[in-house]
Amino acid sequence: MDGNDIGKCPVMHGAMTETGTAVMDWWPKSLNLDILHQHDTKTNPLGPDFDYREELKKLDVEALKKDIHALMTDSQDWWPADYGHYGGLMIRLAWHSAGSYRLADGRGGAGCGNIRFAPLNSWPDNGNLDKARRLLWPIKKKYGNKVSWADLIILAGTIAYESMGLKTFGFGFGREDIWHPEIDTYWGAEKEWLAPSDERYEDVGKPDTMENPLAAVQMGLIYVNPEGVNGHPDPLKTGAQVRETFARMAMDDEETAALTAGGHTVGKAHGNGDADALGAEPEAADIENQGFGWINPNMGGKATNAVTSGIEGAWTTNPTTFDMGYFELLFGYDWELTKSPAGANQWQPVGIKEEHMPVDATDPSVRRMPVMTDADMAMKVDPAYRAICEKFMANPEYFKDTFARAWFKLTHRDMGPKARYVGPDVPTGELIWMDPIPAGPDNYDIGAIKSKIAASGLSVSELVSTAWDSARTYRGSDMRGGANGARIRLAPQKDWEGNEPTRLAKVLDVLEPVAAEYGASAADVIVLAGNVGIEQAAKAAGYDTSVPFTPGRGDATDEMTDAASFDVLEPLADGFRNWLKKDYVVSPEEMLLDRAQLMGLTAHEMTVLIGGMRVLGTNHGGTAHGVFTDQTGTLTNDFFVNLTDMGNRWNPTGGNSYEIVDRESGDVKWTATRVDLVFGSNAILRAYAEVYAQDDSREKFVKDFVAAWTKVMNADRFDVS
Repeated sequence: MDGNDIGKCPVMHGAMTETGTAVMDWWPKSLNLDILHQHDTKTNPLGPDFDYREELKKLDVEALKKDIHALMTDSQDWWPADYGHYGGLMIRLAWHSAGSYRLADGRGGAGCGNIRFAPLNSWPDNGNLDKARRLLWPIKKKYGNKVSWADLIILAGTIAYESMGLKTFGFGFGREDIWHPEIDTYWGAEKEWLAPSDERYEDVGKPDTMENPLAAVQMGLIYVNPEGVNGHPDPLKTGAQVRETFARMAMDDEETAALTAGGHTVGKAHGNGDADALGAEPEAADIENQGFGWINPNMGGKATNAVTSGIEGAWTTNPTTFDMGYFELLFGYDWELTKSPAGANQWQPVGIKEEHMPVDATDPSVRRMPVMTDADMAMKVDPAYRAICEKFMANPEYFKDTFARAWFKLTHRDMGPKARYVGPDVPTGELIWMDPIPAGPDNYDIGAIKSKIAASGLSVSELVSTAWDSARTYRGSDMRGGANGARIRLAPQKDWEGNEPTRLAKVLDVLEPVAAEYGASAADVIVLAGNVGIEQAAKAAGYDTSVPFTPGRGDATDEMTDAASFDVLEPLADGFRNWLKKDYVVSPEEMLLDRAQLMGLTAHEMTVLIGGMRVLGTNHGGTAHGVFTDQTGTLTNDFFVNLTDMGNRWNPTGGNSYEIVDRESGDVKWTATRVDLVFGSNAILRAYAEVYAQDDSREKFVKDFVAAWTKVMNADRFDVS
C-alpha cells in the first residue's frame, strides 16, 4: 500500500460536510432554489398519510396538562431548577420560540417547532434552552405524535404561567412540526454572532432604519440587547429599539410594556460565573455531548451557578409567583448601573430592604440582589412606557388581563385564522389580529354564475389577474392573506399599485353584483371568475378543461380588518405578473423566489404558473415583456417553446430589459425581463422549462397549470384538502 494513501478519507464528501464544497460556494451568484424545497416530504419521518389534526383528537389534554404541571417542580440534578421551579425556563423556551416571528414576511415564530434546529437552537440568545427541551422529552416520549413539539413547547410556557398564578387567556393546539432547518430564512447579513447592530441599520440612532424584514437588533438575538444599544447602557435609546423591535413583531406599546413586565415578573437571568468557561453551542458541540451545548464546568449541580445571558439575578422578590412585584421594585427604588459576576451591564436597586430581595436560586436561606436590564429601565424612563406601567400599577387586574392577551397573541400570532386552532382551551370570539372571516355560502348555482361571468365582456386577462391578485397575498409563513375574505375589495388592498386600482374597480363593478344576485360571496365569485378565464383560454388552445372549485369563502368587512396590519402584505414585486414597484438591491428573480416560497409553491409549480400567466396576458399594465406568443389569451406552452428556441439571441438593453432577436434576420421578436430569462439560464429552471416546451407536453402543461392555479386559489382554505 502506498504510504501516501494512509489516513485518506475513504468516502466522498458532500456539500454540508467539513471538507465539502457546495455548488453555491463555487457560483454564489447562481439562483438558489433550495428555499422552495426546504421542507421536502422526504425529510418527514411520519409519512404522507400522517394527519396531525386527527392525532390531536386522540390526545388526553387534561392528562398532558397535569404532567406539565408536575414537571414544573420536579427538579433534576443534571439541570437544577431555579427556586425548585422550571416555570421561568419553560416560559423562556416558549417565548424565544415565538419571539423570532416578524410581521414583515411572517417568517419565524413558534408555529413549526423550528427552535429544535439550527440556527435557532444555537443562537446566543437561546442559550441553555436545549436543557428546557430535554426536560420536556419524557412528556413528548409519552404522548408521541399526539402532540407536536411546536405545540408542546408553547403549552409548557402557558402552563408555567398558570402554575405561578396567572389566569391565561387560552391555548390552541394545531402547530405542525418541521423536520429540517429553515436554512434559507434570512436572519441578517452578519457573519458573526452579536455583531454590532450598526450593520443592520442605516443609522443605529434611528431604529426605524433597521433593514427589513429583520426585527431583532443583532444577529443571534430575539429582541434587543439587554445590556443596551450595542452593549452600551442607555435606557431611553434602548426603549426606542424596544418599540421598533416589538412593532416589527406585531405588538403595540401597551402590549410591549405588558410583555416586558409580565415576562420578567417570574424567573431570573443567569450570569453567576465565568461565561468564557462555557462549552460550544449545540451545533458546534462534540458528539459525546449528544446535542447539549453551553456545557458549564463550574455549575456544580447548583442553579445559582448557571450562566446564560451573563446578566445575573431575579427581577422580583417572589420569582415563582405572578404578582405586581416587578412594578413594586422598578418604581419603588432608584437604580444604579453595575456589573454581573460574568461582567454584563445590569442595574441594581439603591438601598433595597432585605425583605424585598429575592432568595438565592439554590439556597433559600440566602438573599440576593434583584436586577433590571436596560430594557426594563426603559419601562421607567421612556414617557410612553412609564404612563402605561402607571396605568397597570393602578389596576393590577387590567395588567394581568392585558398580559394574558398579549402572551396569547405572541404565542399564536403565526398560526393563522382561528379555524386552525384545536382543543378545549381555544377562547371564544375572534380578535382583530386573527384576520377574522365569516363563513360563506356554498349552496348557490355555480354554473349560472360562471355563465354570467363568461357573458360579462371581461377579458381573460382581467378575470385571471383579479383572481390572482386576490389570492397572491397568502403567505404560508403565518397563514395570512389569500383570496378568502375578498379583502382586495377593502382598504388598503384596493388601492395598492400592484393591484392596478382602475382595472380592479372595473372588474369588481361587474363581479360584486353577480355575487349579490346569486347569493354567493364576492370572494368565491372573484376566484370563479379567474377559473372562467382559464377555462376559456384552455378551450381556445383545444382543451376542454374544468378548473376545480370549492365554494364557501366568506367576505370580510372593514370592521373585521386591521388595515394597518395588512400593509406588510402589499407586494413590492410580482414576477408572476412581471412587475416591480421599483428597482431593488435584491434581483427580480430572487424576489420571485421569495413570493413563490411564501405562497407554498415548488419550483416546477412556479415555472408552469409563470409560463401560463405570460401567455394569458396578465402582465401588470399590459406590458409585452415575456409574452412569447402570438396567441395572447390562449393557454399554450408558447412561453417555453419560444424561450428555448435556439434560433434566438438574447440581448440586454439596459436595466431589467432584454430583447429576443432572430439570429438570421436580426429582427426583434420579443422583449423580456430577468424573471423571464432566468427560466432559460438557471440549469434547474431550464430543465423544467424544457419539459413544458416539448411537443408531447402541451396537454401536460395545461393540466399542471390548472393544478398549480388551484393550489394558489385554495392556499388559505384550511377546510379544503
